[in-house]
Amino acid sequence: MSVTPVKPVLVGDNDQPSRRPSREEALKAVRTLLAWAGDDPDRPGLIDTPKRVVDAYGEWFDGYDADVEKELSRTFEDVQGYDDMVLLRDIEVESHCEHHMAPFLGKAYVAYIPNEKVVGISKLARVVEIFSRRLQTQETLTQLIAEAIESHLQPAGVAILIDAEHQCMTTRGVHHRHVSTITTRFTGAFKTDAALKDRFLKLAKG
Repeated sequence: MSVTPVKPVLVGDNDQPSRRPSREEALKAVRTLLAWAGDDPDRPGLIDTPKRVVDAYGEWFDGYDADVEKELSRTFEDVQGYDDMVLLRDIEVESHCEHHMAPFLGKAYVAYIPNEKVVGISKLARVVEIFSRRLQTQETLTQLIAEAIESHLQPAGVAILIDAEHQCMTTRGVHHRHVSTITTRFTGAFKTDAALKDRFLKLAKG
C-alpha cells in the first residue's frame, strides 16, 4: 500500500483550509496549555517558556518545510559495476507520534542496491531526518523513507529497519520502560531474496 507524505492541513471553523497560525498565536496557545496544566504562565520561571516551546517546535517539526525530492535529486550514474547493498547504520531518529505528540527515539538502518545510480550517503541520512521531523506513526515513517528512496533512485531493492522507544508508552499509559518497537520495510530484491534480507538484518543489528 502506498503512503503519501502528508503536509499539514489547517482547517477553520467550517472545515475549510485555513492559514497557518502566527507565532503570536502559537505563543498564546502554549500559555493556555500552561494555565490548563494548573500553573501560572506569568510566574518568573515560565515567562519565557512559550517562546522556548515554539522555538523547539520549529526545530522538531521543520521536516514539513523540507524537500525530500531536492535531497535525492542529485545522483551519480557511474557505479562502475557495483551491484551490492549500500547500508547506513545507526542513523539517529528523533520523531514525535501523531497520537500524543510524544517523542519516539531510536535508530534507523537504511540500505539499497544501486541499479544505475547512487546518491550521496549523507542524503540518505537527511531523508530519515526530514521524515522524522513530522508527526506520524513509526510504521508510516518506515514506509515513507522506503518509498522516497524507491521512487527517486529506482534501485534493485530497498531495506529499512527502525528501532525506537516511544515516550507515550514509557512516561504515560502503561509506563513500560526499555521496550523498543521495530518496524521494517523491504522492496525489490530484499523482499524476494531471503538470503539478502537476512544479510541486511545481520549487518544492521550485528
